[in-house]
Amino acid sequence: MTQVPVDDIVNSVVKKMYEDYPELLDKYGEKGKRKAIEDNHHHMKHLETAYELENPVFFTDYASWLNGILEKFGMSADLLIYNFDEIDKILGDMNPDDRITAYRTYLDEGIKVLRKKA
Repeated sequence: MTQVPVDDIVNSVVKKMYEDYPELLDKYGEKGKRKAIEDNHHHMKHLETAYELENPVFFTDYASWLNGILEKFGMSADLLIYNFDEIDKILGDMNPDDRITAYRTYLDEGIKVLRKKA
């Protein structure tokens, strides 16, 4: 079973997000960047829990709920879709096993739910 390098994934995703969306730093500052790191740890934890429960709805419900929270802070579903897609890309470069395959499926389902809101 692949050990998922959560810290590496989170740091890579947030670094790329702030490179691709430099306005985030202007708008939310370093506090926002720390919150993005925290949020990405939550994304990974929810993927892990959905996997353990064998319940993709656990992750899609989380994606919907989180999107509602983020919208209150002026963020669009598109940014969360971007975030999930970046996690998926990193996972796609890892050796696939049941866990990685499930995580990628859950991310895809989460993105589908968010696209309906975008």
